[in-house]
Amino acid sequence: MSTLDPAAGAGYDDPPARVGFFTDTSVCIGCKACEVACKEWNGVPARGRELLGSSYDNTGGLGADTWRHVAFIEQRRPGTGDLRWLMSSDVCKHCTRAACLDVCPTGALFRTELGTVVVQEDVCNGCGYCIPACPYGVIDQRRDDGRAWKCTLCYDRLRDHAEPACSQACPTNSIQFGPLDELRARAAGRLEQLHELGVDDARLYGHDPDDGVGGAGAFFLLLDRPEVYGLPPDPVVTTRDLPKMWAAAAAAALTLVGSAVAAFAGGRR
Repeated sequence: MSTLDPAAGAGYDDPPARVGFFTDTSVCIGCKACEVACKEWNGVPARGRELLGSSYDNTGGLGADTWRHVAFIEQRRPGTGDLRWLMSSDVCKHCTRAACLDVCPTGALFRTELGTVVVQEDVCNGCGYCIPACPYGVIDQRRDDGRAWKCTLCYDRLRDHAEPACSQACPTNSIQFGPLDELRARAAGRLEQLHELGVDDARLYGHDPDDGVGGAGAFFLLLDRPEVYGLPPDPVVTTRDLPKMWAAAAAAALTLVGSAVAAFAGGRR
């Protein structure tokens, strides 16, 4: 299986090209059209009129009722000290190696033929195992029903050959949707362009198939370190040690059984 083709590894024969998001934060204007479009299309409940009081960001972060979140970061520009805003629309990363899939006991979370990761709301039993498994803290349980919810990358729209609601609503093309290979090539070109313009801190995040989650299906062009945007700098799949743990447990069990058999055999002499 190619690290960029998890659908083949999930058992799909000759799957279509993997699709995803490339979010270019250098052109995000913080309009939150993506948040609204996501809620409208997916029927995600409103969170009321709570305000953080410390930012124009009134949604705070991703959660069961916020599948798209536009971060507003106010900071002094490195070097000059001038005030600047950093804005970025965050979303589920649809990891190549998704720990949430590994721990789901009911199959409510599944890999689609397009390489995305979707929660089936009618199968989820609310066990919550997927919540701590996500290295990005994306999946969340809804208070009133206990089930897990997150971005589906508008799987229903994709099956009708339509674009996800958030990227279609983005007025600056900050959120771009398409085949992942095309997006990666486009992102590399944009990064080179920004570096030529002197934006030396610009960098890609989640694009590398050799990173701790095998690369993300939703990756970003950032203008500062990932931590500034609330993203983990070096995420890893949280179930990476499970095979070793199961092997150790099996070895311990075999040792116990062998000891018991030896003790029983010795006692009969």
